[in-house]
Amino acid sequence: MSPEPSEPPTIIEWGGGPEAFERWLNRFYDLVEQDELLSPVFGGNVGEEHRRRVTLWWCEVMGGPAEYTEKLGGYEHMLGRHVGLDITPQQRLRFVTLLSRAADDASLPADPEFRAAIIGYAEWGSRLAVYNSRPGAQVAQHAPVPRWGWGVAPPYEP
Repeated sequence: MSPEPSEPPTIIEWGGGPEAFERWLNRFYDLVEQDELLSPVFGGNVGEEHRRRVTLWWCEVMGGPAEYTEKLGGYEHMLGRHVGLDITPQQRLRFVTLLSRAADDASLPADPEFRAAIIGYAEWGSRLAVYNSRPGAQVAQHAPVPRWGWGVAPPYEP
């Protein structure tokens, strides 16, 4: 009799846990601070509190505990951070590009499945951020924090 198949690890587990994601996102924001296109979005400096909150968000999205939701208000809080920023398509692309570069710099796992998962979420989420950040955008006011998996996420339908 063969053993029962086990559940695959979450993306956060596969990626090295919260400490690895913190290392990655700190490296990312170091790159952002040096970037002429993205640095102004953050006022030239990305503080420790912002870095901590974004790390909690990514950890929750990638299968970790719901700390962002419990401590900071979940989707509504994240949405509120982007409304009115008027993020450009060029800024969005640079954001995703720097996330990928930072993953290399932080020595996150380089396997295609892991990288496809984190960058797939970055593509999806950053495109929503561009839309939601436009002045006058009709945004979904309430939605769950996404829980990203190893497969392809279906389109969101309210």
